[in-house]
Amino acid sequence: MSFDNSSQLDASRVGGGGRGGRGIAVGGGLGGALLLLVVGLLFGQDGIDAITGGGGGEDTGSQTAVEQERAERCQTGEDANQYTDCRMIATAQSLDQFWEEYLPRTTGEEYVMPGVELFEGQVGTGCGAASSAVGPFYCPADQTAYLDVAFFDELQTQFGAEGGPLAEEYVLAHEFGHHIQNQIGTLGYAQQDPQGPESGAVRVELQADCLAGLWANGAAGDTSGAVDLGDISQEELDQALNAAEVIGDDRIQETTQGRVSPEAFTHGTSAQRQAWFYAGYRTGDINQCDTFSVRDLDSPPAL
Repeated sequence: MSFDNSSQLDASRVGGGGRGGRGIAVGGGLGGALLLLVVGLLFGQDGIDAITGGGGGEDTGSQTAVEQERAERCQTGEDANQYTDCRMIATAQSLDQFWEEYLPRTTGEEYVMPGVELFEGQVGTGCGAASSAVGPFYCPADQTAYLDVAFFDELQTQFGAEGGPLAEEYVLAHEFGHHIQNQIGTLGYAQQDPQGPESGAVRVELQADCLAGLWANGAAGDTSGAVDLGDISQEELDQALNAAEVIGDDRIQETTQGRVSPEAFTHGTSAQRQAWFYAGYRTGDINQCDTFSVRDLDSPPAL
């Protein structure tokens, strides 16, 4: 989705020193880890040093300079449509607008804004140190979503994603989904049952996909806040669904190891990830995102 040019961005909403390149067509998707309940959407534990918490983050002076430059460059919806890091700022604001109204209305739970940090190479978090190899992820210890915007390029070049604005926005929306799970109490299932085709980990990831779909449903055409998203075109929806497809466990395993091992699934198949995102998008109903009570994860009840 493109942002209305009149949208007003608040660059302070996003921290960190990650630099954003141009690229409205840059791809998007989801990466992550399951370690100390670090959750994201793509890989395993590579890149996280949760034992020592070591590994250092970015240089503070450099980070401050990048944030200052970003504040000057990311001011309007037009900037969000041009620069990837500005798009992440606008997307975070849009997610805030949606969840602070939707969450209390549907669950009685007051929305708490998560942190959002962009980084390059490596970053220190409340869950330990992480490298870009982890992909985008959410750390519940500090209630913050982390991503290296270079991931969007990698998703296209390494995994064959089509790219597109909504595909990128879906990445952050998924990580916010993990934050919502942290608030409503479902996130912990990922650690209790971390692997397998019907595991708690898979159900957590598919629910986060569905929650991302809820946002896409509710934010499209919403003109009530500082950030105004336009309507979703069929092309944009297809690009987001394509992003979900290329980061399915079966697709990644087939690409990286030449075979599919369901017993090692942590995030769900390509078809499942597409189906649950679409279930949230189509219905706009959080009750349709209950991945924990369904027997067949291939068939969301709403579809």
